Amino acid sequence: MEYLYCKNDNFKDFASGQVIYGGGGIPNFPVRLLIEIYCRAKNYLQNKKDIVIYDPCCGGGYALTVLGFFYAQEIKKMYGSDIDKNMISHAKKNVALLTDIGIINRKDEIRQLYDKYGKDSHKEALHSCDRLKNMFSQDVSAEIFEADCTKTLPHILPDIIITDVPYGNLVEWDNGESASLDLMLEQLGKISHENTILAICMNKKQKINCNKWERLERQNVGKRKFEILRRAAVKSK
Repeated sequence: MEYLYCKNDNFKDFASGQVIYGGGGIPNFPVRLLIEIYCRAKNYLQNKKDIVIYDPCCGGGYALTVLGFFYAQEIKKMYGSDIDKNMISHAKKNVALLTDIGIINRKDEIRQLYDKYGKDSHKEALHSCDRLKNMFSQDVSAEIFEADCTKTLPHILPDIIITDVPYGNLVEWDNGESASLDLMLEQLGKISHENTILAICMNKKQKINCNKWERLERQNVGKRKFEILRRAAVKSK
């Protein structure tokens, strides 16, 4: 895949468990690919400031947290939801890192671990905390809530919806993967405004059949693919 916006760089500060909280079953996302997809989606926005972002399958909040570090200046509000209460707990801890008090508290936690065990990994994590804190000059407002994204969602009017759809053994869709994907897109259409951009990463076998969205881009990436869509115009009767 050709990267248009994100160069190949060292993203070690974003390694799960270093500063950003990780854990068993918590999905991550390649940082370079995440930034690339976000920038491609943002390119279709008319207003590229005060952006409202929503991840309906946020898991442990990894993607939202990474985007918050890189783009705090242009993000007005972040929303994340997940059906798993355990994931919600992790996501709240991670997006809290996008505040001064959150990153300071995290550094204190890591310092206590370093004082107790003296590991080089903890020492490096302390340096990562400092580098991440310097990436944003203002707190990022974020709200994480429990929700089934195939059912009713709050009317939050996001500018960009960006998500990595769970697949395989990581999740069990009640209606099957493709059917549940369409149900999710149906609900996302209801909570979006006319210029909302949807960036979604999924299994190559999954197909979108929801007429509420029109495709702008599609790219295969290894065993996965991502699509960027715009909310379809409402046809007059």
